[in-house]
Amino acid sequence: MSTSTGLAGLGGGRLLSLAPLTVLELDPAELVACAASAGYDAVGLRLIPATAQEPVWPTVGRTPLIRETKRRLDDSGLRVVDIEVLRLRAQTRVRADFEAVLETGAYLGASEILVTGNDPDHGRTADNLAELALLAADFGLTPNLEPMPWTEVKDLREGAAILSACQADVGLLVDAIHYDRAMNTPAELAGLPRHWIRYAQICDAPAQRPGTVAEMMRQGRSARLLPGAGAIDLIAMLRALPTGIPISVEAPLRSAAPATLRAAAAARAARAVLAQADDAPWSPLERTA
Repeated sequence: MSTSTGLAGLGGGRLLSLAPLTVLELDPAELVACAASAGYDAVGLRLIPATAQEPVWPTVGRTPLIRETKRRLDDSGLRVVDIEVLRLRAQTRVRADFEAVLETGAYLGASEILVTGNDPDHGRTADNLAELALLAADFGLTPNLEPMPWTEVKDLREGAAILSACQADVGLLVDAIHYDRAMNTPAELAGLPRHWIRYAQICDAPAQRPGTVAEMMRQGRSARLLPGAGAIDLIAMLRALPTGIPISVEAPLRSAAPATLRAAAAARAARAVLAQADDAPWSPLERTA
């Protein structure tokens, strides 16, 4: 099974990945071409739509689109960090619902799976996550549970409790906007088991947190800011994470600019923030919030 240490960036630096939400209008093959032209090292691929409003592509199984995506990955040398989005619901049947998706992810060379918790029963979520981890291991994949304030796993504390109950090979995915909106802290991040954090997502957002769940969802899905352009303390967050993990740029903007231009701007902004974060080590003893 791949580990985050095997996902170092090209040339030995930190690997930078383009998340699909940043350029959601693109199909997976187009996303790979976009990421390559914009200077990324890797991509994430959305094989299951997260909402009913998203484009639907033939992305499960070795469809012509998936074969073309694989060809472009091979030609460009880009890697696949993660596939998404697997939702754990009350009615989830892990093997029946996800096996074909995992097989597709393995074919594309992914190592991580983005998972959300959409079941109010956290015990059942932990059981389903453990079952998913066992199934995913057969394909060289690891599930990563992403806390989001509008889901049933709202913050790092709830995510950590589920991972502790799960007792399987799983990760906890930190997304900067959800981390900030849930009012988590660098000290909380630094206190998590290091092996839980296999990669992270960054973007930025205004200082004022949304007053409603609907506005929080709208902002999170379609109106974020480029890293460094908002008020999230990304430097402290990044320094509290394990060093060297892949960083996925998930920054859907309110912009009419072409996807390649948006992706390139996001890459430049992310690398500038990462350079600041990597400039000096951070110790959890330096601050507690």
